[in-house]
Amino acid sequence: MSGSPNFIDHIRIEARSGKGGAGSAHLRREKYVPKGGPDGGDGGRGGDVILRGNDQLWTLLHLRYTKHVIAGDGEVGSANQCSGRSGKDMVIEVPLGTVAKDDETEEVLFDITEHGQEVVLLKGGRGGLGNQHFHSSTFQTPRFAQPGEPGQQKWFKLELKVLADVGLVGFPNAGKSTLLASISAAKPKIADYPFTTLVPNIGIVPYRDAKSFVMADIPGIIEGASEGRGLGLRFLRHIERNSVLLFMIPCDTPDIKHDYKVLLNELEQYSPELLHKDRILAITKCDMLDAELMKALKKELPRKVDCVMISAVSGLGLEPLKDAIWRKLHG
Repeated sequence: MSGSPNFIDHIRIEARSGKGGAGSAHLRREKYVPKGGPDGGDGGRGGDVILRGNDQLWTLLHLRYTKHVIAGDGEVGSANQCSGRSGKDMVIEVPLGTVAKDDETEEVLFDITEHGQEVVLLKGGRGGLGNQHFHSSTFQTPRFAQPGEPGQQKWFKLELKVLADVGLVGFPNAGKSTLLASISAAKPKIADYPFTTLVPNIGIVPYRDAKSFVMADIPGIIEGASEGRGLGLRFLRHIERNSVLLFMIPCDTPDIKHDYKVLLNELEQYSPELLHKDRILAITKCDMLDAELMKALKKELPRKVDCVMISAVSGLGLEPLKDAIWRKLHG
């Protein structure tokens, strides 16, 4: 995503698996065994290209300059029925939430969601069989062996969709970064101008009895984001992974219901499935309101969503907000 050299959520790589080694066509010849027969070993298999999930990684930054990933070739078989050594597998460590796609067709192949999960991106070629396998009572000296299978070569796209329990959804400058900074140890960039946040920020929010949940501050939505305006689709995909969507609208917004509808519409245009996720609406910057104004504002709020009045600066409503999130996450 543009804006930070340290957050890379989209790369293309060419993967090449190893070719299998050829089988050996060796015939056993010793001083006292002039017709020992075939003893050629099998070729080694080619190395696989493997993706492995790593929960210590948050970005694809480490792969930014890795354009070509090449696994090792299998070695040829040899005499005395010795098989060739297998080619070295190439393991690519990726953050959880990484999706692998075919670069040509855009087909989603699989996604990595667990630490240590391994999926073979490209399988190496099989090693060829040595001539010992073709020996029979009627054909005692086969002088041939199988060649190894070639490796595969293909371009892939790796895309990261941030894994978090709660995704913050709102227009630029709605107070998302301020909330994340106040209830977690995350330190997002905060300023009073739009698009301060250019990459997702992740924070672990402590809750009662040593429990916690993961919150992601995602760059602000603008009208037309689902069509690619503003930061567009580059950040909307990060919302797909969140269990709960926390909508955030400032209390001084002229028409809160209208803004809420626009946010819902952008999500629906991008992916209708997002509307099936649990939602909470937080009205931010409420430290500016007195009790009377707050009471009046509550009558203006959308009816079909749980609403919480908060101020990340003064701490108003933050505990009730965490309670509401926890209830949504754990029923």
